[in-house]
Amino acid sequence: MKKRVKPTPDSVLKMLKDGNGRFVAGESTFPHQDAARLAKAGSEDQGDHAYATVITCSDSRVPVELVFDAGIMDLFVVRVAGNVCDTDEVGSIEYGLAHVDTPVMVVLGHTQCGAVTAVTHAVHGKGHKLERNIPPLVDNIAPAVKRAIHNNPDVHGDAIIPYAIEENVWQGVEDLFMKSPATRKLVKRGKVNVVGAIYDVGTGDVKWLPTEKVDAILTKVEASPDKETKAYADAH
Repeated sequence: MKKRVKPTPDSVLKMLKDGNGRFVAGESTFPHQDAARLAKAGSEDQGDHAYATVITCSDSRVPVELVFDAGIMDLFVVRVAGNVCDTDEVGSIEYGLAHVDTPVMVVLGHTQCGAVTAVTHAVHGKGHKLERNIPPLVDNIAPAVKRAIHNNPDVHGDAIIPYAIEENVWQGVEDLFMKSPATRKLVKRGKVNVVGAIYDVGTGDVKWLPTEKVDAILTKVEASPDKETKAYADAH
């Protein structure tokens, strides 16, 4: 079977926005969920169908395919508490971009994020004891919380959490670019768009964050990649 031509990144973004619009309006079409699609999933390559990679939180209030009115083989989804981009997540994202050939990468945060809330409380000195594996899981979030506090000195207590949630999306973008020269290369070649967004668990609406910020983060990372990613880039 001939490999299908994927839509452009701009077209995919429109598909995601239109799908979310239908979801919010209660007009979802629930595409690609019938027996015919299942048969294709069992016989065809997902790389011929999936159009976006999404990393988001494990939170049960964030049903990714429903949010974008998508179906089977439409989205390559990576889920982890706090939508952090650490080694395992970045490796999964690289597979979605380079092997499943998705033209868009979405770092999707959400309102009322428990992981960001927990880290915010810890930074404020109000945290409670966590199970042994949770602190190293969410340690990527701490810089985002501290940046939110620094940038918003007039905001105090839990009121800083929405700001930290947005900063955590940007932290995820930066961590992805820092750890993945392959992703940076795809973006620079125009084959992939990386975008940040925040899902409102109370309304279903996805707020899309400024693309200019992604460009600025990429420029920053390119100017000072860590030793590991620089060695990879030099070798490839």
